[in-house]
Amino acid sequence: MTMPPTAKPRLGLRSFRAKFLIVVGGAVLFDLLVSGGLALWNVQRLSRNATAQVGEGLEKASQDYIRSYTNSTAAQVGLLLDQVHSDVSALAGVLQGQIDHPTRNGNVGTALAKAAPDAVTVTYDPVGQWAQNLPGGPSVISVWGYMLDKDHHPFPQVQADIETSAILDLVAPSLLHNGASKLQMYYIGPRERPIFRTAPYTTQAQTFDRLYPGHNSADFWTFFFPGLYESWQQWALSPSSRPVADYINQTAPYTDAITGKLIVSFFHPLWTADRHGVAGAAGADITLTQLAEIVENVKVAQSGFGFLTMSNGNVVAINPVGEKAIGLRAANDAANKGVTGLDRSLRNSTQKAIATMPLDADGAIQHISLTEHGEEVPYLVVVKQLRPTNLWVSGPIQREVMSLGIVVPEREIYASLIAAKEEISRATNRILLYQILAVLVSLMIVTAAVFAASKRITGGISALAGAAKRIQAKDYSVRVDIPTRDEVAEAGVAFNRMAEEISFHTENLEKLVVERTKEIEAAKEEISTLANQLKSENLRLGAELDVARHIQRMVLPRAKELTAFKHLEIAAYMRPADEVGGDYYDVLQHGNNLKIGIGDVTGHGLESGVLMLMVQSIARALQEAGEMDPAKFLADLNRTIFKNIERTETDKHITLSFLDYDGKRLTISGQHEDMIIIRQNGEVERIDTGDLGLPVGLEADITQFIDTREVSFEKGDMVVLHTDGVTEAENPSGELFGFERLLQDARRLHGGTAEEVVKGILDDLMAYIGTQKIHDDITLVVMRHR
Repeated sequence: MTMPPTAKPRLGLRSFRAKFLIVVGGAVLFDLLVSGGLALWNVQRLSRNATAQVGEGLEKASQDYIRSYTNSTAAQVGLLLDQVHSDVSALAGVLQGQIDHPTRNGNVGTALAKAAPDAVTVTYDPVGQWAQNLPGGPSVISVWGYMLDKDHHPFPQVQADIETSAILDLVAPSLLHNGASKLQMYYIGPRERPIFRTAPYTTQAQTFDRLYPGHNSADFWTFFFPGLYESWQQWALSPSSRPVADYINQTAPYTDAITGKLIVSFFHPLWTADRHGVAGAAGADITLTQLAEIVENVKVAQSGFGFLTMSNGNVVAINPVGEKAIGLRAANDAANKGVTGLDRSLRNSTQKAIATMPLDADGAIQHISLTEHGEEVPYLVVVKQLRPTNLWVSGPIQREVMSLGIVVPEREIYASLIAAKEEISRATNRILLYQILAVLVSLMIVTAAVFAASKRITGGISALAGAAKRIQAKDYSVRVDIPTRDEVAEAGVAFNRMAEEISFHTENLEKLVVERTKEIEAAKEEISTLANQLKSENLRLGAELDVARHIQRMVLPRAKELTAFKHLEIAAYMRPADEVGGDYYDVLQHGNNLKIGIGDVTGHGLESGVLMLMVQSIARALQEAGEMDPAKFLADLNRTIFKNIERTETDKHITLSFLDYDGKRLTISGQHEDMIIIRQNGEVERIDTGDLGLPVGLEADITQFIDTREVSFEKGDMVVLHTDGVTEAENPSGELFGFERLLQDARRLHGGTAEEVVKGILDDLMAYIGTQKIHDDITLVVMRHR
C-alpha cells in the first residue's frame, strides 16, 4: 500500500484549524477583554471618585466664597443705611428738643433771629403766591400761600415754627459734611403748618411751581405723601402698630423734584410735647448713586455682578452689564406727583428664571439658566436679605425687607473645578489608551502563538480529512502517516485499520448493508443530539430574555429614590405584557429639582424594551449633566433617540412626557396620555399634553413642537400618570377600562397615601380585566404632596 504525503492544513472558515483558532483565540481574547475591561473599569471608577472628591471640595469653597462676598456687600449697604438713620435721628433729636422745651426754643429762635435774620425772614412772591427767604443762608425756608395772612406775612404760629426750625441751620451743615453722604436734609412742619426748610439752599418753591402746579393751594402731606402722615398719627396713638420697631421710615426710590435725581428719602416723625400728635418731620435724602456705588462695584470672577431690590422685585441698583444679563426693562412713571417712582422690576424681566426667582431664599445658592445669544448659560445666584425697615410707597407705611443679590456664571466661579475635572479626564484617557494598547499588543502576541500551535496540532487532522475524502472517492488504498504521539496519531492508526476493513468488506454487500445500518443509527443519534442542542438554544434565548427583563427592572427607581423628597409621596407600578415591556417611567433628582418621566414605546417585547432602556439612560445622563430647561432637555433626548432608531432600522417611536418640580410648581413638557390632578379640596383637573410636544423618535428635531405648561402643586394635591395599557385594558366582553373609570378611581381614593391610591386603582383594574389576556404594558405613577 502506498502512503501519500501528509496533506497541508487548509485555513477555510469550515476547517478544523479555523475552528481551533476561533475557539482558542476567542477564549484568550475573552480573557484579555475581561481582564482589560476590569482594569479600565477600575481606572474609570478611580477617576470618577477623584473627580467627585475634588468637585465637592472646590464647589463648597466656591459657594462659601460667594456667600461670604454677599454677606460683606450686604453689610456695606446696611452700614450706609445705618449712618443715614443715625444722622436723621440726630437732626430729629435736636428739633424734638426744641418742641419739648418751649422756653429754650423761644430763646434759641430769638437768638437766631438776631444773629441771622435771613434764616427767619421770608419774602412774598406775588407770582407764586408763597413766601421764601432770600439766598445766602445755609437753608431755604418755603411758606405756602395758605399759611400767609392778608398782608402776606406768616401767621404767628407759622412764624414760630420758622424760628423753631432755624436750629437746622446750626446742625444740618455739620451732618451734611460728616457721616454718610447725603443730598439734603430738611424739616417739614405739621399738617396744619407744613413749612419746608431744606439745607443746602435751593430754589425750592420755584421748582415746585414749575413741576407741580396747584401744590401751593393743596395740603402738602396729602399732595406729596398720601397716607404717610396718617400712619404717624396711628403710631402716636399706638407705638406697637409700627410695622418695624423703629421710628425712621424710608420711601421707595423716586425722582426728586428739586435735583431731578433718583433718591430715597428717610423721615423721622416729630411729636407734640405730650406725644399724642405729630408735630412735623425731620428728613434726609440720599441718591441711588450712593447705593449703586456699593452694588455696582461688586466684582465676582470675571463677569459676576450684584443688584439691590425691594421685596416686590423692583431693582434699586445694578450695573449696566448686570441689567442686560438679567433682562431688566425700566420705565419711569411721570405722574404729576412729587414722588415719581422708579419701576425696574425683576418680575418684568425677559429672562424667565429671573422673573420667577424667589427673593426670600436668604443666603441659599440658587441655580438658574439665562439665555445669552440663543444659548442657555447656567448661573449661580445668592440673595441676602437686609434688615427690615418701615417703607412708604403710597398709602399706609408697611414693612419692607430689601435684598442684595450676587449673580455669577457657573463656568467662572467653577473655573478651577472645571480645570481639575478636565485634567483628571485627560489623565484617565491616557491611562485608558495605554491599557488598550497593552491589550492589543497582548492580543497580537497570543494570535501569533495560536497560529503557530494550530499548524502543528491540526496537521494530522487535515491529513485524516484528506484521506477520508479519498475513501469517499472509493480509493480504499489510502493510508495516513501522522508522526505525532497523541490522540490524533491514534486516530490515524484507527483510520488505517478502518480503511483496511472497508477494503475488505467492499466485496461483501450484506456486511456493507449492516455497516450502513449502523451508520444510520449513528445518524439518528446525531439528529437526537442536534434536537437536544436546539432545545438548549431555546433555553438560552429564554435566559437572555430573562436577563433583559431583569436589566429593565434594575433601572427602575428604587424605594429610596421615591422617598427622597420629604414633602412628596411617590408610588409606581409597571407590568410588561411580554417578557420585556416598552413602557417607561423614571424619577430623577438633581439638587432641589425633581423630574418625573413617563412614556410608551410603540409595541412591546425586546425591541421596545431596549428602546425604553435607551430613553432611561439618556434622560439620566442629561439630568446629571445639569440640563434644567424642560424644552431643551426633551429636544436633546429626542435627537439622540432618533439617531439610535435610525441606526437600528426599526420603526419604533415613543410618546413621552416629563414633570419638573422645583418645590412649588410643576412644569409639564412632552406629548403623552392626559394627566390627572386632584386638588386638596377634591377638585379634578385633566391636563391635555397633546400640544406640548411630538412623539420622540419621529423627527430629528422637534424643538418647534415642544411647549411647556406650569401648574401649581400645593399641599394635599395629587398627580396621577398612566400609560394606555391602563385605559385600554379590556374585560372579557372586550370593553375598555377607559379614562373616566380611572378618573373616578383617582377621585375616590384621593384621601389615601400614594401607595394606597396605586393599589386601589390596580385592584379595580385587575378585577375589571378578570380572565382576559393583558395585551399591553401597564404603568401607573402617583405623586402626592403631603
